[in-house]
Amino acid sequence: MRVVVSGASGLIGTPLVQRLRAGGHEVVRLVRGTPTSPGEVRWDPASGALDERALEALAADGGVDAAVNLSGAGVGDKRWTPAYREVVLESRTSATHALATGLAQLPRRPEVLLQASATGYYGDRGDEVLDEGSPPGDEFLAEVCVAWEGAADPAREAGVRVASLRTGLVMAARGGAFGALLPLIRLGVGGPLGNGAMWWSWITLEDELRAIEWLLTADVSGPVNLVAPEPGRNGDLVRAVAGALGRRAFLPAPAAALRATVGDFAEEILASRRVSPSVLLSAGFDFTAPDVATGARWLAEAVRA
Repeated sequence: MRVVVSGASGLIGTPLVQRLRAGGHEVVRLVRGTPTSPGEVRWDPASGALDERALEALAADGGVDAAVNLSGAGVGDKRWTPAYREVVLESRTSATHALATGLAQLPRRPEVLLQASATGYYGDRGDEVLDEGSPPGDEFLAEVCVAWEGAADPAREAGVRVASLRTGLVMAARGGAFGALLPLIRLGVGGPLGNGAMWWSWITLEDELRAIEWLLTADVSGPVNLVAPEPGRNGDLVRAVAGALGRRAFLPAPAAALRATVGDFAEEILASRRVSPSVLLSAGFDFTAPDVATGARWLAEAVRA
């Protein structure tokens, strides 16, 4: 299978490319700079510029079977000034619209576009159990996710199967929310965030990659929650990870301190989302780390590797 991947250098994109290639797939990376290999196509996701001639050349040479779009500025990379909020939104919608439009115009369209999104779609919902049919929230990231998913409409309208990957907090040894917590936990000074009572819907990096590869061929479209079947409260998750690493987690990070450190992004960290992977489970996907204890052990092993 020939798979076009954007955002191929990020937390998920880098190991995804490695996994797909190891599985025998041909991967074409969309890159911002000048392509340095036949497996790269130039584009500018900020402006939406895409080298359609290169895609057409690929189409003439056997076609493109699938695309995975992971592009977007990091939501926690900078403080949420009005200008950076615009960057977060535009980096997602412009890139997605450009890719979806380019794919829709190919003489032979790909079978599927796996479009990144996030559980931020649901907003801060307390103890409410959320599945793919739940309505969006009204916070900033919820609005971003709605626009982000909608930007893939040109591909949908052209008959491409589109699945929106509403990914939760990814357990990884480096990067993301857990990557930021791990150094503190390993030093024995990590602890719950805020009151630790908010629900965190998480997934190991391994299951994230497995689910994306599985969705390339599964008969699934529409929103798909990429989270483990068992969410956990923040305090319980932190303690489980600390225990798996042989550490204690006792020093909480007060909500006020988080807000002073990262500004408005703190509200995203402190948000409660109890999300269920209903579509994956009903379609038969099998998680390797379905519960908090297994996930914590997987993360500890990844840290030690």
